Amino acid sequence: MVLQIYLYGSNVLREKTESVTPDYPDLKQLIDNMYETMNNAEGVGLAAPQVGKAIRLFVVDASPMAEDYPDAKDFKKTFINPTIIETYGEPFAYKEGCLSVPNIREEIVRDSMVKIKYFDEDFNEHTDVYDGIISRIVQHEYDHIEQIMFTDRMSQLKKKLLKRKLDGIKGGKNTPAYKARIN
Repeated sequence: MVLQIYLYGSNVLREKTESVTPDYPDLKQLIDNMYETMNNAEGVGLAAPQVGKAIRLFVVDASPMAEDYPDAKDFKKTFINPTIIETYGEPFAYKEGCLSVPNIREEIVRDSMVKIKYFDEDFNEHTDVYDGIISRIVQHEYDHIEQIMFTDRMSQLKKKLLKRKLDGIKGGKNTPAYKARIN
């Protein structure tokens, strides 16, 4: 089932997230719905707060980026209760977008590598290192469960220049083609 994506300005995007337990109600269904929602919106990552759930969960399917980034081919993972152990490597800028911030793409600088510990959907524990575009997607989605939007990583000047567009999203004027809502 395609879920509604909460847009910039929605309270749930700034709520503290709670850990997920194996007995979380309908967890497998939620994960399936998140993948379906992300694919429907043509995204490559989606965090639970973006679908109204203040829990530590995000999904990634980077395969749509495989043409430009071969390491993205067949990269599809669920991250439950993740913890970034460290980010490192050469910082690089990339124009990021976000399903919760439609029609805005801006350069964000992030470290090129991330080491992350997490559980998969069967609650098997993993510690993995990702680099390049996969690292960027993982860091972006992790930010969501830490109440950080990619707009928070922009310079004050850039935010000021985008204020009208961001206010438009909050006011329901800059709506995407996919199912979305404010609060």
